Amino acid sequence: MNTHPVRPQPFPPPPPRAKPLRAVETTLLVAVLLATVFVMWTPASFTAASFADKLALLLTPQAVNNPSAPVQQPLRIGIVAGHRGNDSGAVCVDDTGKVTLTEADVNYQIASLVQKKLNDRGFQVDLLNEFDTRLNGYRAVAIVSIHNDSCEYINDEATGFKVAAALNTRDTNRAGRLQACLIDRYHTATGLQFHPGSITTDMTSYHAFSEIDPNTIAAIIETGFLNLDREILTQHTDQVADGIVNGILCFMNNENVEPTPMPTPSP
Repeated sequence: MNTHPVRPQPFPPPPPRAKPLRAVETTLLVAVLLATVFVMWTPASFTAASFADKLALLLTPQAVNNPSAPVQQPLRIGIVAGHRGNDSGAVCVDDTGKVTLTEADVNYQIASLVQKKLNDRGFQVDLLNEFDTRLNGYRAVAIVSIHNDSCEYINDEATGFKVAAALNTRDTNRAGRLQACLIDRYHTATGLQFHPGSITTDMTSYHAFSEIDPNTIAAIIETGFLNLDREILTQHTDQVADGIVNGILCFMNNENVEPTPMPTPSP
């Protein structure tokens, strides 16, 4: 009998390991992405750039909407339609004594356009009457009261606009900025000249200034004289409203404006 130890036979080599499925997974992922892109594709808009943009959008993590996150409220602005709800203001009549125009109507037309234009820009705008009960303690980023001057012919110099800021505000610097912005932007939009010589204490001590919250920045503007400036006030109201809107935006956005000297009120 064979006494030599039997050499154990080596185990057969293991079958080769299957390669990781990463390459297959990657291929499938790319295929899905490409299919998604081509579903989004329309022949009229397909370009190499748009293809790359869509693919990048799919590969970029997107922000998750958080319903518990606080919702940012739009900034509030107040616009007063001068004399509305109280009286007619200045009254324009023709040679027969028939009323042809009232200041209250002109003020309201301008104020309504200002409200719409600011609403379209995402602001929350309150359109207020002259002695609106909401004025008591009213809080907003800014409030502007819109008025106009006399229908009577005074002289050839009785043309142009006037602006006065609230003097009893807690921040006179910001009030001065609102006034300067309104003067600069309104002049640019309308071509009318600033008429500081006829600013009276009725404007600088305007009743609403003492009714609103003292932190609310306020101003009053007389957009023109209903005699010599009637054409632009009534036939180019959109242009007039743009001047006020641009002045408010200048203030809200802290835009550059030339400093305006504070006029001395007339008695």
